[in-house]
Amino acid sequence: MAANPATESSLDLSWLNLYEDATSAEPGKKGLTLKEINLGRYADTARGAGDMTYRMRGAIPRPGAQRFGPNYQSKADVWAENCLMLYEEATQRQWSSARDIPWDTLEPLPDELERAMCQLATMLTEVEFIAGDVPGQWMPFVSAQDFEAGLFLMTQIMDEARHTDVFRKRALANGGGLLAQGAGLGLRTLIEARDFTEMSVLMHVQAEGFVQSMFRMGELIGQTEADKRIFRMSAQDESRHLAFGVMHLKYVLDTEPERREEIHHYLDKAEGDAAGGGSGDVTFPPVFEALCILLGGGVDKFDEGLQKFLLLRKRQINEYVHRLTVAGLGDRRQRLGPLMAQFLDPA
Repeated sequence: MAANPATESSLDLSWLNLYEDATSAEPGKKGLTLKEINLGRYADTARGAGDMTYRMRGAIPRPGAQRFGPNYQSKADVWAENCLMLYEEATQRQWSSARDIPWDTLEPLPDELERAMCQLATMLTEVEFIAGDVPGQWMPFVSAQDFEAGLFLMTQIMDEARHTDVFRKRALANGGGLLAQGAGLGLRTLIEARDFTEMSVLMHVQAEGFVQSMFRMGELIGQTEADKRIFRMSAQDESRHLAFGVMHLKYVLDTEPERREEIHHYLDKAEGDAAGGGSGDVTFPPVFEALCILLGGGVDKFDEGLQKFLLLRKRQINEYVHRLTVAGLGDRRQRLGPLMAQFLDPA
C-alpha cells in the first residue's frame, strides 16, 4: 500500500478543510460576470466588518495577517449598488483613440473655429487628466471587502486616461495646438477632498455631470465627423461615472441619513467655485468664448452661439439638480446659489 503523504509527513494541509460550502458560479447571458459570482458568503450582502488587511470578501480570515494601513471600514463609505454592472460594461466597451476615431475626416477649418476647438480640447485635456488622478488617490482606502467599487474606479482611471489622450490628439491633429491653461480653481476642489463621498459627489455628480452635458451637445459643437465621434465616445464613458456617483450618494443617504447636511456643505462650496469660472467649468472665459464660436459657427455668429451656450448652461444646471433628486437630495433645489439658480426650471 502506498504511503499517505498527508498523514506520514509534517505537511499541514488544514486549509483543505476550510470549505464551508461548495460554490459553483454559472455564466449568465453576458458570461461569468461579477453578478454571477455575487452569491452566498461571497456576496456583497454577506459583507462582514471591515479590516485593514487585504482579505477579499469570502476568504477565511488569517489571525496573523498583516495590516496595510487605514481603509474604510463601512460599506457605505465607497459602495454603489450598480458598481458590479458598471464595471462589466466598462470592460466590454473600451475603445481606442488611435483606431476608433475617424481622423481621416478632419478637414481644414477657418482659423477661429480650429482655435476654438483647440481651446476646448486644452481645457478637456486638463480636466480629464485630473478626473483620472483623483479616484487614483482613493484606491488605497477602498477595502478589499468592497472590491467591486475598487474595480470600477480602475476602469474610470482608464477611461479618463483615454479622454486625456484623445483630446490632446485632437488639439494637435488639425493645424492647431494647446492654448490657454485654466486657473484650476474647480479642479483643486476635487484634489483637496478629504472624504470619498465628498470627492464622489463633487467629481462624479457635479463636475463630470457638467462635462457630460457638454459632450452630449457634441453634434452641435463638433465641426467634423471626427470631432462628433470623440464627443459621442467620451459621453458613453462619462455616463458610467455619473451613474456610479448618483448611486453612491443614494446609498449613503439611504443608510446614513445623518450625513445629509454634511453633503450640502460640500456642495455649497463647490457650486461657488464652479460658478466663478474654474478651469473645469464652461464659464472660464476662454472656454466660454470658444464654445460660443463653435456653437454659432464662427466669430461673426457669436451672438447666435451665445444663445446656444445659455441653453447648454441651462441644461447643465437642470440635469445636475435632476441627478441630485434621483439620489435623494431633491432639497438641493432650494439651496442653489443665485448664479446657478437663475438657469433652473420651475419644479
